[in-house]
Amino acid sequence: MRALLTLLALTGCGYVDYEAAPVGKFEGALFVMWVDESKRGLGDGSFVFVPTADPLRFTRGGKGTVQVIEPAMMYTDGGSIPQMAQAMNGFSPWGYAPAYMVHDWLFVARKCALDGQATPAEAAAAEMPFIESAEIAAEAIKSLIAAGKVQPNDVAPQAISYAVAGPVSRQLWNEKGDCQRIKPEHLAMIYRALPSVQPVMKAAPGAAPMRRMAVPSGPVAKVVQVVEF
Repeated sequence: MRALLTLLALTGCGYVDYEAAPVGKFEGALFVMWVDESKRGLGDGSFVFVPTADPLRFTRGGKGTVQVIEPAMMYTDGGSIPQMAQAMNGFSPWGYAPAYMVHDWLFVARKCALDGQATPAEAAAAEMPFIESAEIAAEAIKSLIAAGKVQPNDVAPQAISYAVAGPVSRQLWNEKGDCQRIKPEHLAMIYRALPSVQPVMKAAPGAAPMRRMAVPSGPVAKVVQVVEF
């Protein structure tokens, strides 16, 4: 492990003290779906994190800019974790999926705030300094291990604490012009697979009760990852 941490340090990575990170609490369910664009096979489309009726929530064990993080629907591939780190043992985009979703969403919030398109929740999260996003990644991973959702790994947690505080992540944090919302065709694929996550239309005064908008037939999104707390 010492050699790995030395390698990360030499690449200019920052530092977050994983051992000092407080343990928080995950609740709800993680749902990741695949919206196939190319029809050539898994991996040629996009992954989407989909909040359900019991959405994924992470309550931090210590104080910070935001106390409870509840990721909204977003494209995700663990992209807020540097590629060099993803190649290491225990670092695949889905290895610590709930922690990755929380960290990815912080970057979505930041990018959309920089582009002037943030929701109130995104705007609040975007106020945090960059290093706090790395601290949250460490807290989230430590919380998953404490909850028994992943096996303890003497390399990955410490290594990710270095990697997510480094220059690659910092550059992504400050990138403008990259606020991505879910495409209508991908929303339709998700709603066909999970009608319950579709927003309910508001009824006008004197109109029929609220109902969900009809979705034309077509391709259906596929569930690729589920984690429940």
